[in-house]
Amino acid sequence: MDFTPLHDRVLVRRIESDEKTKGGLIIPDSAKEKPAEGEVIAAGAGARDESGARIAMDVKAGDKVLFGKWSGTEIKIDGEDLLIMKESDILGLLA
Repeated sequence: MDFTPLHDRVLVRRIESDEKTKGGLIIPDSAKEKPAEGEVIAAGAGARDESGARIAMDVKAGDKVLFGKWSGTEIKIDGEDLLIMKESDILGLLA
């Protein structure tokens, strides 16, 4: 893949959730919610402040992140469904 997000945007691949509940029930595809966890594939260089200095990004490629349910824009690159969102849409890093 040859894609680099601009400014403070991040390219994220969703991490699929388990197909079973903790009690062992299988969740059908129609009842599943879109996962709100993902892996950062690529990150931009960061936004600029009023003086023109670059604001460093807090995330980098490979980070596991948690984001809002309706965050980002779905795009397809090389046949793969990905999300592109602003860094501010990311709620936090997962360990």
